[in-house]
Amino acid sequence: MAKKGYSRKGLFGTIKHYDGNGKMVGESRPGLFGGMNHYDSKGKKVGHSTPGFFDSMNHYDAKGHKTGHSRPGFLGSVNHYDEKGEKDAHSTPGFFGDWNHYDD
Repeated sequence: MAKKGYSRKGLFGTIKHYDGNGKMVGESRPGLFGGMNHYDSKGKKVGHSTPGFFDSMNHYDAKGHKTGHSRPGFLGSVNHYDEKGEKDAHSTPGFFGDWNHYDD
């Protein structure tokens, strides 16, 4: 289980994403109806996420193809699944609202 990065809250509901070395790799901005729009480090839209059932989130690429989903895990963590439904990563809450991301 290797830490692959972390995310921090930004202004106006944004979330900044960083790799394991601290380099910014993208940003997520609030969308309509509780979703998030995802952008790479250059500001190009690379996908979006929409709420699903039972606190899950469905993830889509820029062309609208489903790339996976996330569901709540144990003690506030979040489990991430690929488009085939196989678990491939998880995130745990850090200090001050940050999230730490790990490959499984």
